[in-house]
Amino acid sequence: MDDEIDYEGLSPNAGLGVNMLAGALAGISEHAVMYPVDSIKTRMQVFATSPVAVYSGVGNAFTRIASTEGMRALWKGVSSVVLGAGPAHAVHFGTLEAVKELLGGNESGNQWLATSVAGASATTAADALMNPFDVIKQRMQVHKSEFSSIFTCARTVYRNEGLAAFYVSYPTTLAISIPFNAIQYTIYEHLKRAMNPRHEYSPSTHIIAGAGAGAVAAAVTTPLDVAKTMLQTRGTSHDPDIRNVRGMMDAFRVIWAKDGLKGFGRGLTPRVMTTMPSSALCWLSYEFFKVIIRTD
Repeated sequence: MDDEIDYEGLSPNAGLGVNMLAGALAGISEHAVMYPVDSIKTRMQVFATSPVAVYSGVGNAFTRIASTEGMRALWKGVSSVVLGAGPAHAVHFGTLEAVKELLGGNESGNQWLATSVAGASATTAADALMNPFDVIKQRMQVHKSEFSSIFTCARTVYRNEGLAAFYVSYPTTLAISIPFNAIQYTIYEHLKRAMNPRHEYSPSTHIIAGAGAGAVAAAVTTPLDVAKTMLQTRGTSHDPDIRNVRGMMDAFRVIWAKDGLKGFGRGLTPRVMTTMPSSALCWLSYEFFKVIIRTD
């Protein structure tokens, strides 16, 4: 009797609960490890009026923040991500595997449509849960943030701007996340199959495929991410044009007026630097946890 794990059979056989738990653990691992670089990306995308908060690159930002504010500043808001990432990633991966199975994405051959629809469906559900946590995170990441607690931040944003402030960026988030996850998941699945045709458990495959898929998806969607950051941090700005931004197209107009074409590439390097290892870690963790916690 062959006791070897049929790795590629884990997705449909592991069950929804296993996929969701694995996704939650993977999401927390992914965001916590790369959080400082994500903080730098947020700061580089914000249209700051103070020259102290303008950075020429990732190294420059890291050095200046560490020397003037201390290393702890790079971790402000991480608890918001930890609280939100677990449930959001549980929903993401549970939906991902369910839709992929429903559409025949686990069958042999190139299932481009099934994997793309599965990725898009997963992010629509997960982002609805994660968006408020992301708003809190970015409000705490900006230069000289007034918030030291995620609960204080949430109360203040709600009191001053209302519930809509937590979801004003949701359409833009979906405009980023749907193509991002469709691209990422499709590339990941096909790189994984090409690199591991025998469907054996291969951590190196998940690392390389996850990193490559994440890098491409991050680079393509950076302009949308700049607009999302503007929408989520508008309440911290002293610029009336930014404070009055109401949606994605409005944000695009302001970005173009203030910085031209290069404005849409703000934070590209740290975004790719964050996404490559975090995507690799996320997929590696997800596939690992599925194996460890699956039940026969």
